[in-house]
Amino acid sequence: MLDRIDRNILRHLQANGRLTNAELSDKVNVSPATCHRRTQRLFEQGFIRSVRAEIAPEKVARGALVVVGVVLDRSTPESFGAFEKAALALPFLLDCHLVAGDFDYFLKIRVRDIADFNRLHGEQLIALPGVRQTRTFFVMKEVIDNAPLEF
Repeated sequence: MLDRIDRNILRHLQANGRLTNAELSDKVNVSPATCHRRTQRLFEQGFIRSVRAEIAPEKVARGALVVVGVVLDRSTPESFGAFEKAALALPFLLDCHLVAGDFDYFLKIRVRDIADFNRLHGEQLIALPGVRQTRTFFVMKEVIDNAPLEF
């Protein structure tokens, strides 16, 4: 179970993963040793999966965000497994989610521009195992992206 201090640590780290242990301990009102021990436990128990930098996509020529709905030709564990294995090997995929509804998967991709996406789509996306149909959504405006979890 998470207590008030654990939740506070998680909230602060979610807002700023670069906080030093001393800064974090001040913010959550515990000693640095206690803060370090609790943070380590949160990592070990899987509450914190990783700490990483959030890169500005436009600074690395990946300013276009695309969401792709994928429909597979069959809905079997084997076809899902083959698709997911192949998707894991694609370095340009940011997210891949199995969903219920009209699509089997939603993919989130960042590319330079429409021409870059067109190349990826023609060479790699439609060649994924079992793909029957794709529907592409070019994001016009990112209103909320990667918002912190509320708990």
